[in-house]
Amino acid sequence: MTQLLNAKELKEQASIVDLLLSLGYEPVRQFGKEHMYRSMLRDGDNDPSFSVDDKIRAWFDHGTGKGGNIIDFGLAYWPDLSFNEVLEKLQTTCNITTPVRREPRPRLPVKARNYVIEKIKDIGTHPAITAYLQSRGIFDVGRQRLSEIYYYVKNEKGEQKRFFAAGWKNDAGSWEVRNRYFKGCLGQKAISTVPGDPKSVVVFEGYINYLSWAKEHTGSKETAIILNTLSLLPAGIKAATLFPKIDLYLDRDTAGVHATKDFIKALPYATDRSQVYDKYNDYNDKLVASSRKDHPAERPEGSRKGLSL
Repeated sequence: MTQLLNAKELKEQASIVDLLLSLGYEPVRQFGKEHMYRSMLRDGDNDPSFSVDDKIRAWFDHGTGKGGNIIDFGLAYWPDLSFNEVLEKLQTTCNITTPVRREPRPRLPVKARNYVIEKIKDIGTHPAITAYLQSRGIFDVGRQRLSEIYYYVKNEKGEQKRFFAAGWKNDAGSWEVRNRYFKGCLGQKAISTVPGDPKSVVVFEGYINYLSWAKEHTGSKETAIILNTLSLLPAGIKAATLFPKIDLYLDRDTAGVHATKDFIKALPYATDRSQVYDKYNDYNDKLVASSRKDHPAERPEGSRKGLSL
């Protein structure tokens, strides 16, 4: 009979990404070391909002605000099993047969909720943020609409780790933050509204796509609604009901196409404009591809130094 690992050994050895693959789940997107899945812990997660950082062996569900290690996941995924049964199930599913001693991995507080914003600066201050925005083709347009957010998070021991990212406010007054390797929210998740023409609105899934559109429509005055996550589609639809003209620029992946259909079903006079980037997943993909055609020698800049201070 295979010797069972204890909880500490299992946390140090088992890979959450490998576990999910064994259970039939593959990441929809990957940003550096961060793997994004559609949540398997709840229904209706059309937008990939379940994040796994396998380097620190942690997961976080942005839809519920819950996360933890692989054992926390097992307890949530198999709620009818006891703690010991979950340990056995995890070891069997991950196919770990013998204990292998490894150095404990540091528990970095990347997903901790007890953040503190230290500084807010103008875009163009930090070279890593600048490089990221340049790689997406939106540095110039972003200078007037984004800020550099410097913050730190604490783990349960009170240890601090500092981070920085480009950020924008949502309608709850919280900061949505984004860099090359991380996408999240400091505070309450909400849609973002950019005021403009009270009779016309453009709707986007992400702020980077909105900035891409704004770069190509410099004279436009439309109000803009950015969902920030497809889980906020109902809030976006509710906000859009105030406008007689609605143009939709949602992603062209499966989740985005379903969201567009749901939006038009709720507001039949809304128009799907995603054909302008019909060969790409979203507006920014088209912008980046166009930029590379115009400047074939250029390559996106950036390195892992943009993650933390």
